Amino acid sequence: MMNALPDIACYLNGAFTPLAEARISPMDRGFIFGDGAYEMIPVYGGRMFRFDEHIARLERSLAKLRIPNPMSREQWLALGRELVSRLANGDQWWYIQVTRGVAPRDHVMPKDLKPTVFSYSNAQRAVPAEQRHHGVACVSARDFRWERGDIKSTSLLGNVLARQISADQGAVETIMLREGFLTEASASNVWIVKEGALLGVPKSEQVLEGIRVELLRELCEEVGVAYNLRPISEAELFAADEVILSSATKEVLAVTTLDGEGVGHGALRGKPGPVYAKLYEAYQGAKRLQSI
Repeated sequence: MMNALPDIACYLNGAFTPLAEARISPMDRGFIFGDGAYEMIPVYGGRMFRFDEHIARLERSLAKLRIPNPMSREQWLALGRELVSRLANGDQWWYIQVTRGVAPRDHVMPKDLKPTVFSYSNAQRAVPAEQRHHGVACVSARDFRWERGDIKSTSLLGNVLARQISADQGAVETIMLREGFLTEASASNVWIVKEGALLGVPKSEQVLEGIRVELLRELCEEVGVAYNLRPISEAELFAADEVILSSATKEVLAVTTLDGEGVGHGALRGKPGPVYAKLYEAYQGAKRLQSI
């Protein structure tokens, strides 16, 4: 069955159980309101990539939602290692979700609830080699989601609707614009290359601070590529020399078609560019050095 759950273990509120047997209350605020936060941490060769950065972002999201972090760094690390060890696969995606907990339905945040903690790790589905070689198609759309994109919330219906726009057109991502400026994609950060420099949008409440934002700054310094975060207009996006996606699942990925037109100029139009190539190679090195 295509939609059958994988035969793996998960962690739910202090106990390990088969994923298919895990149960929560229908009154859990994560189910009723999407009242929670999540993280997904890449695992390479059984080692978690940029663990501390992911856990720090989870802590920030929970603090903004006024949900107490139910575990210390060491407890999260122990949980991750246990889940990773239970899966006979070196490359995985470890998922963490924390909701406010169970209470009678009321929009007001109840006090002193015990958070619900759900977590599992599953085998990675690698980006297809053809996409790595040729790049991917994306479409653009108005950013109609809520304005607290800085919170990695489980309330993802806006992102689901945005992603479906591209899925319906056979594209890989929906790149979004708000009032004429780039924000992010439905499940990725978006970068452009202009005159050899990598440009990304600045931190704000409207975009998620991707873990790869700081990582790409480090990688640009390593490979000698200029890096800057500043507002990027719609015109700059469509005139870019290169467009690149970054996320935990995509790592870095070249966008070679946007709204049906080739990205870039001259002989490189519609092809992955040289800055992408440098960053992809540097990213592979970082995976070996920055995992625990």
